[in-house]
Amino acid sequence: MKLNFVPFVFDLDTVSIAGSCIWSLALYIGLDSTKSWISKQLERWLNFAEKWLYTSVEEFDATRPTRESQNAFYASILGIVPFLVVGVLTNWLIDISFGGSSWAIALGIMTCAICGLFALANQDYEEE
Repeated sequence: MKLNFVPFVFDLDTVSIAGSCIWSLALYIGLDSTKSWISKQLERWLNFAEKWLYTSVEEFDATRPTRESQNAFYASILGIVPFLVVGVLTNWLIDISFGGSSWAIALGIMTCAICGLFALANQDYEEE
């Protein structure tokens, strides 16, 4: 059943979306130090950018713990966006290089498994 709510049609390639998401997940898992750095930088920027919203220093200091924890949450959510962009680019480059979306998905799944093993191997088991 086709409903025409808008005067134009979107043609979404679901295989490319799936491949891009798989590559994004692999990069997100594998690049842990980059993920932490991006999140910390976003959190710093959000804490700095929110300062101009307050007119009094007392009110700014009174709400500091709540704002900083909220900004940490927003930074962790926004930290996914660079990995999505790089995942789309990686999927596109593999589509062009190998000539098919099945290669991009297969390599993405293998990379996801390898990055997962790499992340497990890099955990520090000395602190318990």
